[in-house]
Amino acid sequence: MTLEQFTIGVEFWCSGRRWRCTDVGSRVVVAIRVDEATIATMQGRVTTMRTIDGTEAERIGWFRGPPYGVLESVFDEDDREGCSLTAGD
Repeated sequence: MTLEQFTIGVEFWCSGRRWRCTDVGSRVVVAIRVDEATIATMQGRVTTMRTIDGTEAERIGWFRGPPYGVLESVFDEDDREGCSLTAGD
Protein backbone atom coordinates (compact mmCIF):
# COMPACT_ATOMS: atom_id res chain seq x y z
CA MET A 1 0.00 0.00 0.00
CA THR A 2 1.11 3.55 -0.56
CA LEU A 3 1.18 6.14 2.21
CA GLU A 4 -1.76 7.93 0.55
CA GLN A 5 -3.99 4.85 0.99
CA PHE A 6 -3.77 5.10 4.78
CA THR A 7 -6.10 7.30 6.79
CA ILE A 8 -6.92 7.19 10.47
CA GLY A 9 -9.50 4.48 11.07
CA VAL A 10 -8.90 2.51 7.85
CA GLU A 11 -8.49 -1.21 8.42
CA PHE A 12 -5.92 -3.17 6.45
CA TRP A 13 -4.21 -6.56 6.40
CA CYS A 14 -0.54 -7.34 6.89
CA SER A 15 1.05 -10.76 7.50
CA GLY A 16 -2.39 -12.36 7.81
CA ARG A 17 -3.44 -10.00 10.60
CA ARG A 18 -6.02 -7.21 10.61
CA TRP A 19 -4.88 -3.72 11.66
CA ARG A 20 -6.51 -0.31 12.17
CA CYS A 21 -4.58 2.84 11.29
CA THR A 22 -4.27 5.21 14.27
CA ASP A 23 -1.89 7.81 12.80
CA VAL A 24 -0.24 8.72 9.51
CA GLY A 25 3.04 10.58 9.43
CA SER A 26 5.12 11.86 6.56
CA ARG A 27 7.01 8.54 6.34
CA VAL A 28 5.35 6.01 8.65
CA VAL A 29 1.95 4.63 9.59
CA VAL A 30 0.97 3.70 13.15
CA ALA A 31 -1.66 1.01 13.73
CA ILE A 32 -3.19 -1.32 16.31
CA ARG A 33 -3.90 -4.99 15.70
CA VAL A 34 -7.67 -5.53 15.79
CA ASP A 35 -8.19 -9.22 15.03
CA GLU A 36 -7.28 -10.19 18.60
CA ALA A 37 -5.88 -8.83 21.86
CA THR A 38 -3.84 -10.36 24.64
CA ILE A 39 -4.95 -9.43 28.15
CA ALA A 40 -2.71 -9.80 31.20
CA THR A 41 -4.20 -9.97 34.69
CA MET A 42 -2.12 -9.77 37.84
CA GLN A 43 -3.30 -11.16 41.18
CA GLY A 44 -0.63 -10.79 43.80
CA ARG A 45 2.53 -12.12 42.18
CA VAL A 46 0.74 -14.30 39.65
CA THR A 47 0.23 -12.98 36.13
CA THR A 48 -2.15 -14.75 33.80
CA MET A 49 -2.55 -14.01 30.12
CA ARG A 50 -5.35 -14.81 27.74
CA THR A 51 -6.08 -13.94 24.14
CA ILE A 52 -9.51 -12.71 23.09
CA ASP A 53 -10.87 -12.23 19.59
CA GLY A 54 -11.24 -8.82 18.03
CA THR A 55 -15.01 -8.71 18.45
CA GLU A 56 -14.80 -9.19 22.21
CA ALA A 57 -11.87 -6.76 22.52
CA GLU A 58 -13.83 -4.12 20.58
CA ARG A 59 -16.90 -4.67 22.76
CA ILE A 60 -15.03 -4.15 26.02
CA GLY A 61 -13.18 -1.09 24.71
CA TRP A 62 -9.60 -2.19 24.11
CA PHE A 63 -9.53 -0.47 20.71
CA ARG A 64 -10.94 2.89 21.87
CA GLY A 65 -8.44 5.68 22.03
CA PRO A 66 -6.15 7.39 21.98
CA PRO A 67 -4.62 6.31 24.22
CA TYR A 68 -5.23 2.69 23.26
CA GLY A 69 -5.31 -0.32 25.57
CA VAL A 70 -3.22 -2.29 23.06
CA LEU A 71 0.21 -1.81 21.58
CA GLU A 72 0.55 0.55 18.62
CA SER A 73 2.96 -0.65 15.92
CA VAL A 74 4.87 1.43 13.38
CA PHE A 75 4.89 0.51 9.68
CA ASP A 76 7.67 2.05 7.59
CA GLU A 77 7.95 2.05 3.78
CA ASP A 78 9.28 -1.53 3.75
CA ASP A 79 6.46 -2.81 5.98
CA ARG A 80 3.79 -1.06 3.91
CA GLU A 81 4.76 -3.11 0.83
CA GLY A 82 3.22 -6.16 2.56
CA CYS A 83 -0.05 -4.39 3.45
CA SER A 84 -3.36 -4.61 1.58
CA LEU A 85 -6.94 -3.47 1.99
CA THR A 86 -8.24 -7.02 1.62
CA ALA A 87 -7.28 -10.28 3.30
CA GLY A 88 -5.17 -12.62 1.24
CA ASP A 89 -3.58 -10.05 -1.06
